Amino acid sequence: MESFLRAGGGSFPCRAIARTTSPTFYRSVSARYRYHSDRLLLFSRRLFLPWAWARRRVRASEAAFILLAVLVGAGAGLSSVLLGAIARTLQHWLFALPHDVRLSAMPALSITTLLALPLGGAALVAFSWATRARKRRLVDAVEANALHGGRMSMPDSMVIAGQTVVSNGFGASVGLEAAYAQIGGAIASLAGGALRLRRADLRNLVGAGAGAAIAAAFGAPLAGTFYAFEIVIGAYTPSAIAPVAAAGITAVFVSQAFGVQPYVIDAAAGTPTETHHYLVYAVLGLLCAGIGIVLMRAVALVEAGVRRLKLPDWSRPLIGGVLLVPIAYWSPQVLSAGHGALHTDLAIGASLGFISTILIAKCVASIVSLGFGFRGGLFFASLFIGTLVGHLFAGVLYEAVGIVVVDPRNAALVGMAALAVAVVGGPMTMSMLVLEATHDFSLTGAVLAASLISSTVVRETFGYSFSTWRLHLRGETIKSARDIGWVRMLTAGRMMRRETRATPAAMLVGEFRRRFPLGATSRVVLIDDGGQYAGIAQIPAAYAEGLDPAMPVSEIAINVDAALTPGMDIAAVMTRFDASGADELAVLDGDCHVLGILSESYVRRRYAEEIEKAQRQLFGEA
Repeated sequence: MESFLRAGGGSFPCRAIARTTSPTFYRSVSARYRYHSDRLLLFSRRLFLPWAWARRRVRASEAAFILLAVLVGAGAGLSSVLLGAIARTLQHWLFALPHDVRLSAMPALSITTLLALPLGGAALVAFSWATRARKRRLVDAVEANALHGGRMSMPDSMVIAGQTVVSNGFGASVGLEAAYAQIGGAIASLAGGALRLRRADLRNLVGAGAGAAIAAAFGAPLAGTFYAFEIVIGAYTPSAIAPVAAAGITAVFVSQAFGVQPYVIDAAAGTPTETHHYLVYAVLGLLCAGIGIVLMRAVALVEAGVRRLKLPDWSRPLIGGVLLVPIAYWSPQVLSAGHGALHTDLAIGASLGFISTILIAKCVASIVSLGFGFRGGLFFASLFIGTLVGHLFAGVLYEAVGIVVVDPRNAALVGMAALAVAVVGGPMTMSMLVLEATHDFSLTGAVLAASLISSTVVRETFGYSFSTWRLHLRGETIKSARDIGWVRMLTAGRMMRRETRATPAAMLVGEFRRRFPLGATSRVVLIDDGGQYAGIAQIPAAYAEGLDPAMPVSEIAINVDAALTPGMDIAAVMTRFDASGADELAVLDGDCHVLGILSESYVRRRYAEEIEKAQRQLFGEA
C-alpha cells in the first residue's frame, strides 16, 4: 500500500488510510467493534428482557398463569365470535335467509337454493386441496393433550376450522363447536409454547382455551369450564380450576360485548321436578345412551362403506351434498347444527309423528354429512336430537298411561343433556349447560342423574365418546384426553443402557470364565457368528458345579426368544417383562443386532417416578 502511494498511484483517501494502518489504529478499531457489539448485545437483551421476565413469572406464579389464561380466554372468545359470524354470513348469502333467522328455523327451502349443499361439497374439496389437508396429520385439542403434551399447530388448526366453517356455512348437518375448541386450544398452545410452559401447565392452558371457546358459544362459563376438565384435560385438577374458570368467564364477556346471543338462551323448564321423576328420567338416560351408540357406529359404518366403494376423495363431499338435498327439501330443520330448530321445537308443541320424522331425518343427515367427508362435530346436533328424543319420550308415556308423567319441556332438556353426554361425554358439562340455560336446580339434579346413567352405559358397552371413537378408528387407543403421551415417550430405546461388549456365543465356557471372573459383571449379551442376538449369559451360571469348560457358552444362554424393540413404550416393555419372567432383556434393531439392554427394576422405577410426577402435577405441586 505505501509503495503504491509513493508511486503516485493513490488518491488522498488512500493516503489517509495508509497513514492510519498502525497498531494503535487496529487497537482502536477493535475497541470500537467491541464497544458497538456490546451495545448491540445490551440492546437485544433489553429488548427481550420483558419477554424473558414474563416467561419466568408465568412459570413461577399462579397469578401470572391465571392472567395468561384470561388473555387466552379473550382470544378464544373472539375467535368463536369470528368463526360463527363467517358461517352465519355464508348461510345468509347462500340460502337468502331473513335477518336474525337461522337456517334450521326456515319453514321451507327451494330445490334451487338447496343446490348450495353439493356446491359446499365442491368448496370443501377445493379448500382441502389448496391446504393439502389430506397430506397433513391434523391433531385436535383432545389428541394434543392426550398424546402430545398440549402441543398444537396453528396452521393445521386453521385448516380444521376452515373445513368446519365451510361445511357448516354451506348447510351440512354438522356443528361449529369443533372449530371453536380447535382454535381456542391452538391459541393457548401457541401462547404456552412461546412462554415454554411445563407440560402440565401447557395441557391446562389448552383445556382453558378450548373450554373458553365453548363457553363463549353457549354463553355458559360453567359449561365451558367443565368441558375443559372433562373433555380436553381429562381430569379435575385443583391447580387448573382458577385459570380455566377465568378463561371461560372472560370468553363469555368478550362474546357478549360483541352482541352474540348464546345458543340455548330460549330454553326454559316446565313444571317442577319431583323425586319420582328421577326414575323416569333414568330410563330416558338409558334410551339416550343406546341412541348415541347407534349414531356413532352408524357414522363409522358409512365412512367405511364409502371407502369400500373406492370413490375418489374429491367426489365424496359432492355426493354427500346431493344426498342431503331431498332430506333438507322435506324439512330444513336437518341443516346446519340445528340451533334454530331446537328453539322452535322447544317453543311450540309439535305432534309426535312430526317429532319422530324430524328425529330420524336429523340422524340420517348427520350420518350422511360426516360419513361423506364434511368436517364438523356432533356437539350441537346431539343436543338437538336429544331434545327430540326427550320430547318423544314424554309424549309416548302420555299416550301409554293417559296422564302427563313428565313435563315434555323438562324431558326435552333431560334428553338433550343425556344424549349429548352419550356422544360427546362430560356429564357435568351438560348438566351445567342446562343449569345455565334454565336456572332450575331441581331439573339440573334430574339432568345430572340421567347424564351419569347415560355416561356409565356408554363407557361400559362402547367405551368411547365421538371424538375418541374417531381417533380409535384411525388406530389410536386413547379413550379420553388423560395424558398418556409420557408413556409413549418412555420407549425402550430411550431407557436402555448401550451394550458395547457383546460376546460370541461360540466362546467356550473355560475361556468365558477367564474373561469374566466372578464379580466382574452380572451378565453378558451373546451374539452369533452373524452378529445377531443369541441370548444373555449370567456370570454365576458359567461357574455352576459340574459344567463342562469345553462346551459353548450358548448352552447356558437365557431369554434367547425374548427381546425388546427400541420403539416399544414403557407399557409394552412391562408387559414383555411380565410375559417372559426375565430380569433383563436385550433391545434389538430390525436386523436382530443388539442395541442395548434394559432391566425390569429400572423400568419399574422409571414408571413409578413418572406416576409420582403426574400426581404432583395433578395437585399443582410440580
